[in-house]
Amino acid sequence: MKQKLKTHKGAAKRFKVTATGKIVRAKAGGSHLLTKKSSKRKRVLKQDALVHKRDKKHIERLIPYNLR
Repeated sequence: MKQKLKTHKGAAKRFKVTATGKIVRAKAGGSHLLTKKSSKRKRVLKQDALVHKRDKKHIERLIPYNLR
């Protein structure tokens, strides 16, 4: 009998999977020390970003059941 895979809970909280199967992440640097950052920079940091294709396979292994 094959063992079930366990979801990495830290990764599950940080990554979401879109309906088309792309993995989305939050941008780093938008939570503190915001006074020195420009409004444009803070606005861009709020937006989600796609996980790079090189990292996608690794993230998929961490969140196997979120991909369906």
